[in-house]
Amino acid sequence: MSHRSGQEDPERYLFVDRAVVYNPATQADWTAKKLVWIPSERNGFEAASIREERGEEVLVELAENGKKATISKDDIQKMNPPKFSKVEDMAELTCLNEASVLHNLKDRYYSGLIYTYSGLFCVVINPYKNLPIYSENIIEMYRGKKRHEMPPHIYAISESAYRCMLQDREDQSILCTGESGAGKTENTKKVIQYLAHVASSHKGRKDHNIPPESPKAFKLQGELERQLLQANPILESFGNAKTVKNDNSSRFGKFIRVNFDVTGYIVGANIETYLLEKSRAIRQAKDERTFHIFYRLLAGAGEHLRTDLLLEGFNNYRFLSNGNITIPGQQDKDNFQETLDAMHIMSFSHDEIVCMLKVVSAVLQFGNIVFKKERNTDQASMPENTVAQKLCHLLGMNVMEFTRAILTPRIKVGRDYVQKAQTKEQADFAVEALAKATYERLFRWLVHRINKALDRTKRQGASFIGILDIAGFEIFELNSFEQLCINYTNEKLQQLFNHTMFILEQEEYQREGIEWSFIDFGLDLQPCIDLIERPTNPPGILALLDEECWFPKATDKTFIDKVLQEQGTHTKFQKPRQLKDKADFCIIHYAGKVDYKADEWLMKNMDPLNDNVATLLHQSTDKFVAELWKDDIQTFQRASFYDNVSGLHEAPVDRIVGLDQVAGMNETAFGAAYKTKKGMFRTVGQLYKEQLSKLMATLRNTNPNFVRCIIPNHEKRAGKLDPHLVLDQLRCNGVLEGIRICRQGFPNRIVFQEFRQRYEILTPNAIPKGFMDGKQACERMIKALELDGNLFRIGQSKIFFRAGVLAHLEEERDLKITDIIIYFQAVCRGYLARKAFAKKQQQLSALKVLQRNCAAYLKLRHWQWWRLFTKVKPLLQVTRQEEEMQAKDEELVKVKEKQTKVEGELVEMERKHQQLVEEKNILAEQLQAETELFAEAEEMRARLASKKQELEEILHDLESRLEEEEERNQGVQNEKKKMQSHIQDLEEQLDEEEAARQKLQLEKVTTEAKMKKFEEDILLLEDQNSKFLKEKKLLDDRINEMTMALSEEEEKAKNLGKVKNKQEMMMVDLEERLKKEEKTRQELEKAKRKLEGETSDFQDQIVELQAQAEELKVLLGKKDDEQQMMVARGEDEVGQKNNALKQVRELQAQLSELQEDLESEKASRSKAEKLKRDLSEELEALKTELEDTLDTTAAQQELRTKREQEVTELKKAIEEETKNHEAQIQEMRQRHSTALEELSENLEQAKRFKANLEKTKLSQESANKELASEVKGLQQAKAESEHKRKKLEAQLQEFMARVTEGERAKGELAERAHKLQTELDNVSAILEDSERKGIKMAKDVAGLDSQLQDTQELLQEETRQKLNLSSRIRQLEEEKNALQEQQEEDEEGRKNLEKQMLTVQAQLLESKKKLEDDVGTIEALEETKKKLQKEFELASQRLEEKTVGFEKMEKTKTRLQQELDDLTVDLDHQRQIVSGLEKKQKKFDQMLAEEKSISARYAEERDRAEAEAREKETKALSMTRALDEALEAKEELERVNKQLRAEMEDLMSSKDDVGKNVHELEKSKRTLEQQLEEMKTQLEELEDELQGTEDAKLRLEVNMQAMKAQYERDLQGRDDQNEEKKRALVKQVREMEVELEDERKQRGLAVAAKKKLEMDLKDIEGHIGGANKARDEAIKQLRKLQAQMKDYQRELEDARASRDDIFAIAKENEKKLKSLEAEIVQLHEDLATSERGRRHAEQERDELQDEISNSTSGKSALMDEKRRLEARIAQLEEELEEEQGNMELLNDRFRKTTMQVDTLTTELSAERSTGQKSENARQQLERQNKELRAKLGELEGSVKNRFKASIAALEAKIGQLEEQLEQEAKERAAANKTVRRTEKKLKEICMQVEDERRHADQFKEQVEKASSRMKQLKRQLEEAEEEATRANASRRKLQRELDDATEASEGLSREVHTLKNRLRRGGPISFSSSRPGRRPLQVEGTSLDLLSDEEVENKTTDTNANETPAPQPE
Repeated sequence: MSHRSGQEDPERYLFVDRAVVYNPATQADWTAKKLVWIPSERNGFEAASIREERGEEVLVELAENGKKATISKDDIQKMNPPKFSKVEDMAELTCLNEASVLHNLKDRYYSGLIYTYSGLFCVVINPYKNLPIYSENIIEMYRGKKRHEMPPHIYAISESAYRCMLQDREDQSILCTGESGAGKTENTKKVIQYLAHVASSHKGRKDHNIPPESPKAFKLQGELERQLLQANPILESFGNAKTVKNDNSSRFGKFIRVNFDVTGYIVGANIETYLLEKSRAIRQAKDERTFHIFYRLLAGAGEHLRTDLLLEGFNNYRFLSNGNITIPGQQDKDNFQETLDAMHIMSFSHDEIVCMLKVVSAVLQFGNIVFKKERNTDQASMPENTVAQKLCHLLGMNVMEFTRAILTPRIKVGRDYVQKAQTKEQADFAVEALAKATYERLFRWLVHRINKALDRTKRQGASFIGILDIAGFEIFELNSFEQLCINYTNEKLQQLFNHTMFILEQEEYQREGIEWSFIDFGLDLQPCIDLIERPTNPPGILALLDEECWFPKATDKTFIDKVLQEQGTHTKFQKPRQLKDKADFCIIHYAGKVDYKADEWLMKNMDPLNDNVATLLHQSTDKFVAELWKDDIQTFQRASFYDNVSGLHEAPVDRIVGLDQVAGMNETAFGAAYKTKKGMFRTVGQLYKEQLSKLMATLRNTNPNFVRCIIPNHEKRAGKLDPHLVLDQLRCNGVLEGIRICRQGFPNRIVFQEFRQRYEILTPNAIPKGFMDGKQACERMIKALELDGNLFRIGQSKIFFRAGVLAHLEEERDLKITDIIIYFQAVCRGYLARKAFAKKQQQLSALKVLQRNCAAYLKLRHWQWWRLFTKVKPLLQVTRQEEEMQAKDEELVKVKEKQTKVEGELVEMERKHQQLVEEKNILAEQLQAETELFAEAEEMRARLASKKQELEEILHDLESRLEEEEERNQGVQNEKKKMQSHIQDLEEQLDEEEAARQKLQLEKVTTEAKMKKFEEDILLLEDQNSKFLKEKKLLDDRINEMTMALSEEEEKAKNLGKVKNKQEMMMVDLEERLKKEEKTRQELEKAKRKLEGETSDFQDQIVELQAQAEELKVLLGKKDDEQQMMVARGEDEVGQKNNALKQVRELQAQLSELQEDLESEKASRSKAEKLKRDLSEELEALKTELEDTLDTTAAQQELRTKREQEVTELKKAIEEETKNHEAQIQEMRQRHSTALEELSENLEQAKRFKANLEKTKLSQESANKELASEVKGLQQAKAESEHKRKKLEAQLQEFMARVTEGERAKGELAERAHKLQTELDNVSAILEDSERKGIKMAKDVAGLDSQLQDTQELLQEETRQKLNLSSRIRQLEEEKNALQEQQEEDEEGRKNLEKQMLTVQAQLLESKKKLEDDVGTIEALEETKKKLQKEFELASQRLEEKTVGFEKMEKTKTRLQQELDDLTVDLDHQRQIVSGLEKKQKKFDQMLAEEKSISARYAEERDRAEAEAREKETKALSMTRALDEALEAKEELERVNKQLRAEMEDLMSSKDDVGKNVHELEKSKRTLEQQLEEMKTQLEELEDELQGTEDAKLRLEVNMQAMKAQYERDLQGRDDQNEEKKRALVKQVREMEVELEDERKQRGLAVAAKKKLEMDLKDIEGHIGGANKARDEAIKQLRKLQAQMKDYQRELEDARASRDDIFAIAKENEKKLKSLEAEIVQLHEDLATSERGRRHAEQERDELQDEISNSTSGKSALMDEKRRLEARIAQLEEELEEEQGNMELLNDRFRKTTMQVDTLTTELSAERSTGQKSENARQQLERQNKELRAKLGELEGSVKNRFKASIAALEAKIGQLEEQLEQEAKERAAANKTVRRTEKKLKEICMQVEDERRHADQFKEQVEKASSRMKQLKRQLEEAEEEATRANASRRKLQRELDDATEASEGLSREVHTLKNRLRRGGPISFSSSRPGRRPLQVEGTSLDLLSDEEVENKTTDTNANETPAPQPE
């Protein structure tokens, strides 16, 4: 086979014969037959030609057998032009579909071309025979060539990877994937072969590090390349096996990493393996073999080796399930010798080879161990241990210990070890597990040993090329754990491909300067990857499998249940459809759905081993076996436990003692590799996931090259290709996925010059003569071709096209060429026909001449004179004979002279000729020499030219590469600058954050220091307190003694009386101040409550409005479903999603604002409560002291009763004020309830209006049914998006519920404050309050510390997530600012507390009771702290939920983006169709313009004819008058003539004497006769003129009739134009109705409770009844109007006059419309003023109220504007009704006349005129509509900032509805060709006019209601603004007064303390009337004098110094 193939030409298997491809016959056949692909069960797809289109189906004729079939349009796929046949890169195909890809691959495969490019892919189809394309000559042919210069080959891929590695210094990877038997391993070998040949080190140099004279130097020359090539046979021997599909199937994946140095020479290699199928070592399927090494060892081992290894026959081993199966064409014995040779080349030692083969023999011996079940028990026993002895001999173990470890292993129970008997099944399972583990460790050791041999540590590698040979995507009927791992790997590799492919594609777009938005297609596969690998939230399949492995009682069923529970709702996951399904679950991969069966997944994942036997193997006497089982050599440690393992799922087996004790690992039972994870073991899934992540990290850091291997058939036959099998592999390999991605871009590209050369024939006059740049020429051509802008992009050197555009251009080009050829043939045929005709004419004329001459001869031949002539004529020459003879002699002499002269010349010429011949011979010899020299020079020149060309090409390549590098460098520099600026910004932000964090850290340190200081102060104060308590006891004793001595000391009593009077005065002042402060506080409380109530109402309104908005969106979605808008579905979904996101953000912002307002309100309330407590506590302290000291006097009792009465009066006043406030709130609520009721009425009207709209909609549904089939698919996507949106709505409702909870908490706090107000009498003393403040301050500081820590954590999260979560950063910054503000407020409060601490130190002399009360307050504060912590945790949970929701929304966004991409592809196709229709429309418009010009010419002719007719009528009248006169004259003349004749006869008869006068009479007679003749001629002339006038009159009448018909047609056109105007107005009405319906929906949802709706139902029914009555009346009026219309039909002139009046009225209405627009502008200005007021109110903390008022006012303004517009529409509808009546009149009249004229011509002209006029009217109305809509959009944008996105979406939908309505209008215009349809349309329009009149009445009522409502809302707005300004003013005033009061209260408290001290000490107290330190305080007009701090201190010192100590009784 190889010999024969070696003689074949290798280029036949590489190059395509382009002569066959560019065959014009095939091109013409393709063009003529309209060839397409249709699906076929046998061939996948078959070629067929389209015969007929029948709606959605097409009749096709098969190209193969001529059969006809009917196929759906959706099943047809386009065929590429023949120029794309056998194309080398399938990305160049203009029609990228499955059929074209399959056909291209099939054609190339049948031609012997097995390699094909598909974009980045190289697709390889297994030829199943040896091809001569892998020789060294081929390698040299591809060496140094670029990929596009040579045909596709694996060498081209290798060369490009090698060159990229050298040039770009970037690591490369070559990824070979495919099914088993597709040729992955062979292609991997070819890659290594190519690299070893191209980059072998021995060709170019020697190893640096080894000296040349050393003995190793020569040995290493080329050794590395040989070893690299020989590594494959060893790995194939131990890792490959024969399967059903493949004789040499790799049962493991490998990644071969070839390292290169800087100069490009191989310096080493490394091999990593994945997923060895170790189960094949113990059992195989039918007709399959285990690994090759077993058969090769048994077949090729010599006698000595067989005895050493204890080998037996093939059939003696149980693990060889099928015995000795041979492979055709291979000998195991020879292969064994080749394997040994390869091991020697790899420098394996003899001992290593023998030890390896011993382990292989031992694996076979494991299978021969036989266990039996004992009779009485389930225990297993080994009846014969011969096999065990052989096994132990081979592995170096003790037989007894081995049998004991298998049959009765040691189990750890508690702290002791016991021996547990094993069952037969458990023993068999243990032996099989040991055999698999032994072989796996042997294979891993082998790979490690090969890597060690290939590793050249002395030679450093600069870069590498990695070759990945891994199994492709596998889809079987039922797939297991191995397939999941393989498919998971392929998902990751496909994601890498998608990412790489489009990055390269988009780099070319960027290089060519094409506008392009970057798309990351790698994200398409992320959901499926997350489903498999995600660790948490929710956990993926691998994570759930690992989790189940932990539980002892877990089974495969529990694992499946958990997977269904966690991932049941995942988009890429499907549950089994039926209970009978064999599959447990299904995953939707990129290649298709895959069913998985989860049997024994836990076992495969855990891979358990018998630890007792593992310990024995570790302690083996054979060093090789001990090294295999040594933990260090293993790259990972396996789970060594036996907890839940049973061979047949029996009861769990106890744990067996494992290697952990042997290794000294007492902390864990799972091996040495697990120190990092204590108590954890590593499952197969975890290990594979880690390996895959490392592999993907390596591949991402490389430049990947993709090779996809395809298996053509399962029969291993050459030249046969199964289409369905190949298609499945194309899907699994991602080739079709790559094509799907390619469709999104511009896959077809063509150089400017080639495009111009090929397609200039389509645009003959587009490019002027002379030179023009290629880009400009292409732009002109594209402009002339009228291509859609979305279908192409023009770059710098190429023009890019979407898929399918080039095929369309090819079709157009072929049609053009056929037209030209046909025209050329016609010209040629015409020329030939004219030439033949001219020849025939000449022959005819010659025949006529011959005939004439013959006839003349026949006449003359018998005439005598002719005979004489013929005889005489020759005789006439005889006389001249002598003259002729002389002339002849002279001529003879001359001739002789000439002859002699010529003979002389001839001799001379012969002599010259002889000389020339000699010269010629000499020159020939010279020429021969010169030609030889020239040939040599030509060869030299050719060589030099080729060298020059090569050098020029290299130069061009280098220049282009240099330019590309410069451009890339420039781009990189720009990106670097951008990145540097971005990094600088980020560093600045980081510095700011770091500074803020450090500042917070410093503040934290300072606060902690202050806390420590406070704690020390508290300790000091406690010591002082204990001292003061002791002193207090002494003072109490002294006070008792002083009270006993009071009666004796009257002087002191008098002093006390004076003190009492002064204190009473101070009490009066203090009480007055207290009253005023209470009044101010009550006013503040009132204002606060009022504001809180309003805010709660406004928030309820916001919630209701948001609910309205959501319901509106739902209704809008339903409306969209009804309209069935196919194209805009994806955009609508994206818009809705963006709206939801914006609303979420807005709600979050509202939530944060409300929380800030709540916190500020809490802070202000807490401050007010603190001040209130201070004052009340001071008052109570004074009261208690006065009661204690002056209890005896009756005056004090009276004063106290007065005070109590005053307090009760104050309480009554407070209650009255609260009642008034509640009444105001009730009034506000009533206003809002009335507003809501009005809104509900509007809602019901909207519902009625919607019912009417649904009636009109039924007429449109007939046209929309055609789109139903296309919308079904979109509806599913819409349902999914609806589902997502409902989730978002649920989240919004949760947020709103949280807001309401916060409001409720706020209300509870307000009630609590109110309760505290009633408990004024129970407030404790000043010391309690001050101490409580101190403790509260300490707790606040501690809370601040915790908040600071939280903020620091949040800041750290910000720095980590700054690049991706900027919105999160803003939220955290807001929280940080809020915390800083709180900290500053707390600092201010702390300073105030420090001031008060000075006073507190003096007041620490109080009793222990107050301290005990403090304990209770501390507990209460701790409870509040816990509550705050809970609230903070809830907030963090909400934040996490928001982030999760955001991620979900991102995923939905990506999915919708995919759907949008698919829709855009369809949209492009539709645009192509639309462009074709537009071309037809332009042709139609041209025809229409011609018809218009013709009609205009006819109109001019008609005018001229009318003028001529009028002139000729006047002439005819004058001629008839002249004719009458001439006739009269003629009659008179005849009468006179008769008389004269009678007289003459009388005269003649008489003949008397009068005869002399006869002559005279005759003369007179002649004269009379002459006159008579003249009169006759005149009469004839007059008759001729009369006949001419009559003819002219007839022509004029005909012309008049034609002009009448034309005039009537014009009238018909005008009527049709009026009808179009009416339709446009109806369309405008519908649009306004849609907008009105939207507004009504927004309002209708404001109804909060269903009960009110139910209450209003009865009223609404009454309204409906009234509306029905009004409708009946309107119908009656309509009938009357119709009767009047019939009367008006007789008066056409009156109708025209009324129409002119109507046009005038329309102009007046337009003027009114302009005035309305001016009013709208005025309303806009009013809105701007209200907006400024809103902003001012926001600064005054009234944001919510103003927003609601602005929104309501804005809505009312909008409604007012809409109502005005609706009134305008109603007027226009009335005018339309009149126009309709006129139109009916005209139709009735013209119908009679048009029956006489040609119906087709009239219809055509009418339709053309109506089409143009309706288009103009439509455009004008569209402009008006767009202007109105723009104004509406501006108004709505100024009012509703938060609903901009939704309004934009609505406008987009309105625009789309307009487009759809335009299309429907065109269809209706086409449908209006017949008269009957126009009559039906007129009837329908009459019905619509009736409905619209009813709507107009309803609109008028709504306008009136809205105007009254707007006025009411304006009044409410003004009142609210006034109230807000008053509240703000009073708040500022109260704030100032509060500040003054706090200062005054502090002074009073100090004075009171001094008084207390004096009272206790009993010293005299004196008050002076005037003091130097007084300062007046104005409170509500009252001035109080307060003691300054210095005065109090001075006075106390003075009194202490002046008082005399009282004598103490002993």
